[in-house]
Parts: sequence; structure tokens; C-alpha cells
Amino acid sequence: MSIETIAVLGTGNMGHAVGRALRQHGHRVITALDGRSDRSRHLAELAGIEDRGDVTTLIREADIILSILPPRAAATFAGEAASAIASGQTAPTFVDCNAVSPESAQAIAQLFIDTDAAFVDVGIVGGPPGENSVPRFYASGPDVQLIAVLNGMGIEVKDMDGAIGDASALKMCYAAMTKGTLALYTAVLVAAERLGLSLPLIAEFESSQATVLESMRTRVPWLATDAERWIREMDEIAATFTSVGAPAGFHEGAADIYKLLSSTALAEETREHHDKSRTLDQAVSIFADAVPTL
Repeated sequence: MSIETIAVLGTGNMGHAVGRALRQHGHRVITALDGRSDRSRHLAELAGIEDRGDVTTLIREADIILSILPPRAAATFAGEAASAIASGQTAPTFVDCNAVSPESAQAIAQLFIDTDAAFVDVGIVGGPPGENSVPRFYASGPDVQLIAVLNGMGIEVKDMDGAIGDASALKMCYAAMTKGTLALYTAVLVAAERLGLSLPLIAEFESSQATVLESMRTRVPWLATDAERWIREMDEIAATFTSVGAPAGFHEGAADIYKLLSSTALAEETREHHDKSRTLDQAVSIFADAVPTL
């Protein structure tokens, strides 16, 4: 299969960087920015991604579609894409790269069942492609070979030799640890602040948990910028755990932490524009003040 044009929707932190990497490896990369945010437009422009306006035009011109969206938007875009494919003359490969449960991935795949489009389930692990980062695209389903050509183009495609849903399940387990841990860090720090124990707790961490404290200081002050889109991801993780009889309560609680962070003024910042001088103490104080009064 000859791959010339790759569609990427959307062009957020991961999507625009993936598009840029693919473009640097000789592909034409397009997106559809109708109704998208100013930030998405700006990042697409920085990456040199071509705006084709609407989803129908995007589908008509693409050989592969990479859906890299917040989890809440995954099914909606897939439905639009499936409708456009069903009513058009082309059938690009649809690759769902979103942080959703295996059940959600399987439901999204069903949207394409009556089309000629192939479907690949992908779970992305790692940061956006860049000078020191090559994300892993764990891929599953019967048509994984259709995206093998993308391996080495700023991303690493890892064929799981599994069914649709397996790649999403791996992503859920991985994010359960990484983003779940960050939620736990935040919950601990907010509780200590509310109890008036921040100073002695941090002193103890400095003595006995220096590595953990460094991670807290590196990540927690800027978590609010990602919090809103991670709420649904925690819900998808909880649903994944429930499906196999594992306790879901921790990640339901993590969703509550991210809801709290998303309610603060810090959530209005972006990764490109945030206060780089903010300390952990300052961020935790803001988060603690946002806790509803009992």
C-alpha cells in the first residue's frame, strides 16, 4: 500500500508533533481545523500541517487517518469519519490512537464495519516525538500491517499481534500507573496542606522519599494544564478495570482529583504558556483552596 497523505486529527500536544515528524519524513500531512481551537490551529501551523477545513475533505484526500484526540471526542470523530467514508469513494485506514478502554475501542471499530475502511487500534505510550523522544504506537487488530510503514518516522510502531482492544487495554494499564500516580501525589499534598502539615511532610519526603519529591516538584505544579482532558481518561481506566473485576475506585478518585485541578485558574494555562517559576508549594496552595468546603 502506497502511503502519501496522512490525516491527523487533532493537532494538540501529541497530534501536532506526530504530524510534524511524519512530514519531516516526506509525507503530506493534513488536518481539519473547522471548529477547532486557536491553539490547535497555531500548533498545526507550527508543525506545517495543511488545513483541509472539514472532515469530508480530510477523508477524501487521506490514505491513513490518525485520530489523536481527547477521549471524550474519540467516538464522535470516528462516527463522522465512518459516515464520510460510507458516502464517499475512498476508504482510508482509520487508526484510533485515543486513550479509551478496550470496550470503547471495539465500539469505535464497529462504526466502520459496513465500510471498506480498515481499522487499527493504537495505544500511544511516551511523550510527543521530538529530539529525545520516540513514542511507541502499540497496535492491534487484523490490519496492523497497513501502518507498519510509519515505523521509524518519529514513532515506533509495535505490532502486538492481538485483537482490536488489546492496544487500548495496554494504554489503559500504563496510564493507570503514570497519571494515576500523579493524581495520588496531588491528593497527598492537598490533604497535607488542608491538615496544616505540608512543611513536616515535605521535610520527611526530603529525608526518605527524595526521588518521589523530585517527581512531585517536576510535574504537579503544571498538572492543571492537562487535568480537564485526563478526567475522561481516568473514567476509561476505571471502566477497563471494572471489566476484568479489578477495583475501579482508585481511578474514579483520580478523576475527582483532575476535576478539582481543572476548576482552578491554573487550568487556563497551556503547556506553551504557563508560569515556569511556580513552585510546588504555590500550586498545592491553589489546589487546596479549590477544595469544596464541607
